[in-house]
Amino acid sequence: MPYQHREHALSLARAGEGSLVGTLVTASGELAREFILGAARSHGRIQILNEASSVESTGHGSPLPQLVHGGPGRAGGGEELGGLRAVKHYMQRTAVQGSPTMLAAIGQQWVRGAEVSEDRIHPFRKYFEQIQPGDSLLTPRRTLTEADIVNFACLSGDHFYAHMDKIAAADSIFGERVVHGYFLISAAAGLFVDAGVGPVIANYGMENLRFIEPVKPGDTIQVRLTASVKR
Repeated sequence: MPYQHREHALSLARAGEGSLVGTLVTASGELAREFILGAARSHGRIQILNEASSVESTGHGSPLPQLVHGGPGRAGGGEELGGLRAVKHYMQRTAVQGSPTMLAAIGQQWVRGAEVSEDRIHPFRKYFEQIQPGDSLLTPRRTLTEADIVNFACLSGDHFYAHMDKIAAADSIFGERVVHGYFLISAAAGLFVDAGVGPVIANYGMENLRFIEPVKPGDTIQVRLTASVKR
C-alpha cells in the first residue's frame, strides 16, 4: 500500500486497530523508534527487519513460541489474572522484534549483542549529558598471580583454604588454588577506573553480580565496560 510520508504510513499502520503483526523494513534506528512509538498500540507484535536480522528472521506472520500470540482486541494468552497482572490486562503491550542494535536504538537502552561505541574519551571523563547507552571501554589485560592471592589474603584477612592451602585446594572441586572473588572485582575495577579528577565520584553498588567460573593463578582477565541506560 503506497504512502506519502512518515505520518501517513503511521496512520495506515494504525488503521487495523488490532493487527497481530506489523513489519517495518529499515536500517534507521531513529525511524524504527518513531514507528514503534506511533504504531505499537495497534499491534500485538512489530518486527523490525534490517540486514542484521533478515538472515534469521522468523517472518512477518510466524508466531514466536515464547510469546503470547495475540493483539489488541484479539484472543490470546488465557492468563490467570491477579494483582498487577490484572492491571496490565487493561494496558496495551506490544512485542518488538529486531536485531540487538535496532532494539537498543528503539528502547534507548543498550542490550547484549548490540553494537558499542568506543572513542578516545574515557567514560569516567564524560558528564551525564555526554554519555550515551552503548558507550564502551575495552581495557588492557592483566594476568593474575599467586602473589596477588597472598597479598589480598593478608590485606583482607580472607585466608580461606581454597585460596591459600595448595594441598587442600587440590582435593576441592577446583583442583587447585583459586583467586578471591572480591579480589577479582577489585582487579577489574583497577583496569577500568580512570584515576584522575573528573565527573565520576562514586558508585552505589553492583547488581546481578555472579561468580560463574573459578579464576586461577596464571589466568588473564580483561574488562568490557558499557553504559547500559541513562536514568
